[in-house]
Amino acid sequence: MSAADDPISLYVHIPFCTLKCSYCDFNSYAGIDELMRPFVESLVAEFGLWGAFVEGRSVPTVFFGGGTPSLLPLAEVERIMSALRDSFAIEPDAEVSFEANPGTVDLEYLRGLVRAGINRLSFGVQSFHDDELSALDRIHSAEEARQGYRWAREAGFERINLDYIYGLPEQPMERWQATIEEAIELAPEHLSLYALTVEEGTKLAYDIDHGRVPGPDADEQAEMYEWSMERLPGTGYAQYEISNWSRPDEECRHNLVYWHNGEWLGLGPGAHSHWGGFRFADVYSPKQYVERLKDAETRANPSAAPAEVLKAMPQVTFTDLQSPETAIADTAILALRLNEGLDLAEFAARFGREFDDIYETPLAELAEYDLLERANGRLRLTQRGRLLANEVFVRLLPD
Repeated sequence: MSAADDPISLYVHIPFCTLKCSYCDFNSYAGIDELMRPFVESLVAEFGLWGAFVEGRSVPTVFFGGGTPSLLPLAEVERIMSALRDSFAIEPDAEVSFEANPGTVDLEYLRGLVRAGINRLSFGVQSFHDDELSALDRIHSAEEARQGYRWAREAGFERINLDYIYGLPEQPMERWQATIEEAIELAPEHLSLYALTVEEGTKLAYDIDHGRVPGPDADEQAEMYEWSMERLPGTGYAQYEISNWSRPDEECRHNLVYWHNGEWLGLGPGAHSHWGGFRFADVYSPKQYVERLKDAETRANPSAAPAEVLKAMPQVTFTDLQSPETAIADTAILALRLNEGLDLAEFAARFGREFDDIYETPLAELAEYDLLERANGRLRLTQRGRLLANEVFVRLLPD
């Protein structure tokens, strides 16, 4: 558990979408725009509830995710940013990231984000081929993605991330390569590359189950991933996490909090948090979120134990007290996602136990398969291990 004066990060979940993408299983909804203003009122109320319990802890990163945060009118973004500063100690040089869909922004909107204090933009581009974007149910075109990027630079954004998805059904390797070559030419500070996954309950899963589209080919996805790992380092991008590459010192500071198993508050419907030894989540339904936070107040004392604080939070509907075994596994698995891997000395200091003593049997097995390696006091995935990361992670889970 972190000390009471350690930094804490904030994740703000914006649940609105224009159209639910076929592959998406995030807590997002189309057709609920009438809830937008009440939602912002409730979000501001939740900020106020939490302010007293993290008072004195600085906030180095804020991340607006969704959904589509860029569907928020600028006036609402400004109100949210003002309320964040009123309730939390946002550091002067905090990284404030904002996810955007290229089809929902223009130059003036992006300038407004910069004025509001957003300093890192993450565009969900996914592809530079219109037929692939259509297959994914994305609402933007390839040209709108290019224009959005140009506008973001003109608006003053100096830190931009571009998201892409590879391994679409029947996607040829040369299509993926062309998308990445164009991304390299644009020269964003950060690239996130994700294999298409089929999540239960999504439109994509339904279409695959009913024979409308083929499922992604795991071997082809592996080839695309390996090509990306070979291509990007020579263009100024270093891989620092399984799915993420950046230019020097341009890693996403917020996501590093997750991978170092740090503490953060998730604010908004369905947002997950890690605080006080607990993992917990807000109610998923935006409508219920608004109802639970209407005229809300918490009667917990600011010095109350985390369990009592969570009981007093009307919007929190799921809590899980982390056992030592779960905390150990979480820390190991999340750190191994990073290219730098797990610092074994830090791990021993954090948990009072040596990693090798806890995982003696799986370590021997994983080393035999060439999935893990040691260097400079760290344990990390090999290149082969990144391709088979889940095979590693499942062996580190508690019984």
